[in-house]
Amino acid sequence: MSLSSLRAAVVGLGVGEKLAESLAAHPDCELVAICDFDEVKLARVAARFPSARSTVQAEAVLADPAIDLVCIASYDDHHFSQTMLALEHGKHVFVEKPFVLRESEAVAVRDALRAQQGPRLSSNLILRESPRFTDLRRRIGAGDLGQIYHLEGDYKYGRLHKLLEGWRGKLEYYSVVHGGGVHIADLLMWLAGDRIVEVHAVGNAIAGEGSGFGNFDNVTSVVRFAGGATGKIGVNFGCVFPHFHSLACFGTRATFMNGTNHAQLYTSRDPERAPMIIDTDYPGTHKGDLLPGFVDAILGRGEPEVSESNVFDSLAVCFAIERSAHGGLPVKVDYIWDQR
Repeated sequence: MSLSSLRAAVVGLGVGEKLAESLAAHPDCELVAICDFDEVKLARVAARFPSARSTVQAEAVLADPAIDLVCIASYDDHHFSQTMLALEHGKHVFVEKPFVLRESEAVAVRDALRAQQGPRLSSNLILRESPRFTDLRRRIGAGDLGQIYHLEGDYKYGRLHKLLEGWRGKLEYYSVVHGGGVHIADLLMWLAGDRIVEVHAVGNAIAGEGSGFGNFDNVTSVVRFAGGATGKIGVNFGCVFPHFHSLACFGTRATFMNGTNHAQLYTSRDPERAPMIIDTDYPGTHKGDLLPGFVDAILGRGEPEVSESNVFDSLAVCFAIERSAHGGLPVKVDYIWDQR
């Protein structure tokens, strides 16, 4: 049965507070519930959304038959179980990245989606909404850069303390590739209009040495696209640098370089010829920018910016990078969403 409006809830009120703002602002969506185990945080956010029910019981929200859409922004190790419970009760799900931590969990979510044959799923791969990168994608589509043959992206986290002292470092398993690299994997494939088919990665944990964190905090991977282009994905949680998404895009006609103040587009190899300055906003996004399109897609008004296949594909690349970094060998990307 088609819907004309949605009743939505948010579980987890860190980034989830921004998601709640976006839901509450949509004319065809009613924010009916918010949830967090931190009662102080819950009370603060509840004061902003007095018409929404507030609770510390996530399971009650995920099973509530009166709720159509759940946004899951809890700690990463809860994403899988909460997504599965929501799908079991026929709900549409918008989940923070990474939407799961393990390949076996991704397979289970895929199977649950197909069994339900109705709920939609998306994830907050928000770099697609950055004006700097949407402008670049438009230029690529218009042929301004020529044929793209190499792309490089780095997720410079610049917040090592959050990894070593925060909740991420306390999880039984945490991957900086899954948590941060997923943004770069999705961004590069979105810009290239092509899939990454093979990766070869290395990593280290020098920045966080002695902290007790059990995985790499710095990973670099060379990647190969199906159409022949090459690339690099870097994930650096230990850098002494502000949070930033480095990006370089090399085409046969021009080269794009993202900078902290502005981007530059080089259209000549002549060192005397200055590049074009591109000052579109970066990152220039609200954490809930992808939600209006997802709500509209659920209501039958087109497709979401980040589809189910996009969600699975970006994380499939990250699974391959993690395996390669620990195994020391090239790894082909296993696209879980394609499997039947």
